[in-house]
Amino acid sequence: MKKIFKYFSIFEWLLWLGSIVTVVVFFIVFQNKEYLYLVTTITGVTSLIFISKGNIAGLILSAIFSVFYVIVAITYRYYSEIITYTFMTLPISILSIIQWIKNPFKGNKAEVEVAKLDKETYMYIILGGVCVSILFYFVLDWLKTPNIEFSAISIFTSFIASFLSLKRSPFYAIAYALNDIVLIILWVLASLKDISYLAIVICFASFFVNDLYGFYNWSKMLKRQSKELK
Repeated sequence: MKKIFKYFSIFEWLLWLGSIVTVVVFFIVFQNKEYLYLVTTITGVTSLIFISKGNIAGLILSAIFSVFYVIVAITYRYYSEIITYTFMTLPISILSIIQWIKNPFKGNKAEVEVAKLDKETYMYIILGGVCVSILFYFVLDWLKTPNIEFSAISIFTSFIASFLSLKRSPFYAIAYALNDIVLIILWVLASLKDISYLAIVICFASFFVNDLYGFYNWSKMLKRQSKELK
């Protein structure tokens, strides 16, 4: 317990606890009975605080979150989220776990070695995201997915974020933060019809804050690791 307590900084503990408390308070205030939404959010927030440290435990929790989130998305027929998390986010999380295991920083299994990608790699990832989004737009249209425009953008941002995470780039967090904004919009639209989905809105609002911190911390990690490797 002492090791776990010391592992996170005071700010990281406050960020995690603040996110959890906010989610629980909103859950209680709006008398939400969908406890799966609460479990999904807590799992996701916890995964992000570990990922912000470059810790593989975060990816394992992220894979579990993906399963829970797919179940939630099914209830509103958000096929973009079902497709994204079933066929992209979850499989890439598993691949990322393998990559992170292979690339610990100086043998430290609790911290992955941060990578600095070239412009060409970023270009290929963005191009891949555009192609996948266009392809699935027609699939989503055929499935009559609600709010299809935002759903297609969600697929694009999720694709970019997932692959940047796989490649161990600090910019994975920026891509996920952009994805959080899109998902906040999607679930706000859903909550207009069913207030219980407001719990998912709060979920991704807390994700947004955590992802911004993730980018900040990974940027620091990259600078520190670069100095130590010289």
